[in-house]
Amino acid sequence: MAGREFGHHLGLPRALSGLPLSPLVPGYAELATAQHAAGLRHLGAALLPPGGGGLRVLDGLYVPSGPRGRQRVDGALLDRLARAATPTASLAGLLAALHRRDPQAPRRVVLYQLIGLMQDRDRGERPRAAVELGVHPDEVAGLVAAARLRPALTRQQRDAAESLADAWARHRLHRVRVLLERLPQDRTDPALDALRGSLSARLAVVEAALRAAREAEGRGDTERAGEELLGALHEAADDRRALRSLVRHHRPGSGRPAPLRAELASDHVELTWPETDADGNGDWLLLCLYRDEKGAPKVREVAGQDAGTARDTAVALGSAVRYAALPLRDGRVAGPPLVSRRVLVAPEVEGLTLTDGPERVEGTWRRPGGAAEVTVERTGPDGTVGQLPPRADGFTAAGLATGAHAFRVVCHYRAPGGALVPSPGVHATRTVHPWPEAVRTLTAHPDGTALRFGWTGARDTEVRLVRWPGEAPAPGSELRTDGLPARLDRPERAGVLDPPPAGFTRVAAVAVLGERALAGPAVDVEVLRPVTGLAAQRLPEGHAAVTLDWPDGVGHLLVSWEHLDGGAAGDADGLLQAVGPDTDSGMDTGTGTGTAGSTGMATSVGTATSTGTATVTASGGRRTVTAHAYRRGGLRLPVGPGGVLIRASTAPQAPGAVVVPAADAEVVLPPDTTIGYQLVRAPRRLLGRGRTLLRVTLTAPRGHMGLPEFVCVARSGTIRPRSATEGTTVLRVSGAELARHGTVERELPAAPCPAPYTLRGFLLGEHAAAVRLEEPSPATLVVR
Repeated sequence: MAGREFGHHLGLPRALSGLPLSPLVPGYAELATAQHAAGLRHLGAALLPPGGGGLRVLDGLYVPSGPRGRQRVDGALLDRLARAATPTASLAGLLAALHRRDPQAPRRVVLYQLIGLMQDRDRGERPRAAVELGVHPDEVAGLVAAARLRPALTRQQRDAAESLADAWARHRLHRVRVLLERLPQDRTDPALDALRGSLSARLAVVEAALRAAREAEGRGDTERAGEELLGALHEAADDRRALRSLVRHHRPGSGRPAPLRAELASDHVELTWPETDADGNGDWLLLCLYRDEKGAPKVREVAGQDAGTARDTAVALGSAVRYAALPLRDGRVAGPPLVSRRVLVAPEVEGLTLTDGPERVEGTWRRPGGAAEVTVERTGPDGTVGQLPPRADGFTAAGLATGAHAFRVVCHYRAPGGALVPSPGVHATRTVHPWPEAVRTLTAHPDGTALRFGWTGARDTEVRLVRWPGEAPAPGSELRTDGLPARLDRPERAGVLDPPPAGFTRVAAVAVLGERALAGPAVDVEVLRPVTGLAAQRLPEGHAAVTLDWPDGVGHLLVSWEHLDGGAAGDADGLLQAVGPDTDSGMDTGTGTGTAGSTGMATSVGTATSTGTATVTASGGRRTVTAHAYRRGGLRLPVGPGGVLIRASTAPQAPGAVVVPAADAEVVLPPDTTIGYQLVRAPRRLLGRGRTLLRVTLTAPRGHMGLPEFVCVARSGTIRPRSATEGTTVLRVSGAELARHGTVERELPAAPCPAPYTLRGFLLGEHAAAVRLEEPSPATLVVR
């Protein structure tokens, strides 16, 4: 009955006569991945033309051709579909390659997939499911019967069935045996029965080779034993007994480099070996030999090889592994293995750094991931050994004696079996050196043009004064001498800055002993900048205009003035003023040859505002001036008419700093001395003109300095003379004469030059700039 339903009369020679329990094609996983990526439920859907027509699988693999015909799926059809511009062309190309290796493979794969899809549905839904899957109506009943007759596979059994061909192609005979044991043992699939027979024959050859190897090894014939073991691996590449025996025979001896190098990193094992073997083969089978948590020996393949290198990231922390690389030819072992040394998978800390300090050593590291704990062992100069409490990323050993201290840092890992496995440990040595005693306090005070410092602490230690380019380190910070800034003081005058640098400086004391130093306290020092270019000029009403060169970087200046005669000297009793005519009416007609004297008048100077606080007393005054106010409006001081001494100095800017003053800039402003003149016209007489007089008057406080000479010149016309040399000298009055008489009147020459002419007076001599000349209205000086 079953034969009439399915597969009893098959039209094709070598057609599949049973129900496939396995696709039995190498690379099935890649084929299924491409199928799912194309959105197909089974590979037969990639062969159907647009419009359908039904897929036949019972008597061979056929697709519709024409209105009622059919076409067998062969190599030519698959090649044509692979060249077509369709979404399934790449999948048809994979089937074409599969057909070239095994013509029965496409039909076997499609039938395996269809039966599996049918078995995933309830029995009553299977006929409709077959139609939905594109099966020809004539074969729906047969496919439903096939799904009922073939044993249904679990997920685990499907994985085994689909992995069989790959394991067989790679000569993993023991793996094939395990996979076959997972499948149903009925006889519905003749291909699986043939595979079981071939497997039994090959495993028998393996067992015979292993027996021969044991016998040869018992006779001491290691060479023959190795050949037999290689023969066993040639048949069964996954035979652990043969592999372990070969690894034991080819382990690297002590003192000899291993042909397969295995270097432990923080999260993997780095493997390197020759790219080819002695025969030039470049294909290798890389295996890892280890034990599981129960201690049973295990072998796994390491993937990801690239030209003699590989990286094993699947190692378990705390385990011991060994690696073997076997050369392959046509996928089979072709020579003895290259064997590595045993590797304990217990990474060490990375970047271990030791730094010594006063009676201590500090260690830092990067802890590897997965380490359960890290321990630190110290061996002192006297040989004593002790444990140190570590931190997550380091340790601190304090109270150490001077000398060399050895440290061993060990990482501990939880092995798969639960035991705590230590790493070999990282060893390092650091010497504890003598360190200087720190400076506890630092003071500074001016000493003439120098600045002298004093300190406490730092006994028997060199102390340097330095200025840090940035933020000064905190007191007690540990430093290296070669990293210190240049010292400010000189070794022969330690603790003295002569001269100190101008401006603000933060001076720190550093205790130095050999190559090591300790930062100490700091003192702020402000060395005031000198004021230059100080000058003063008299203004009316007892004021003075002060000019100076403002120092760079200075915000405030202190300006003070002091009366030279002990008081303001501004009252009437302090003035010398002659108001009567001089008894000497002689006339000096000499011509002046000196340069014109200054009038003593300042140019227009605005009154400074926002100049800070000001204090004025009977003996003088004091004012704080800002740079902004000075540059905007200058500086005007109420000094009075008497002689004053004006001083200017830089104001301190840093609160709490030790101030080193600069020498005050000084200028003496003489008393407010004026010389005035006017033309005195005599009344007309009956028989002619009266005499024309020039009256010269001195107004000066007590204690005035020397007086200049007064010269009057005349120039024809109404344009005033511009200097004492621009015109005819009509009168000269010496400073001594003015000082003696106070007021001098002189008659002018009758006709010094053609009328009308204009008169003008000038001050000449050494003191001309210190005396103001009060001139009358120019209109009163025209003589007609």
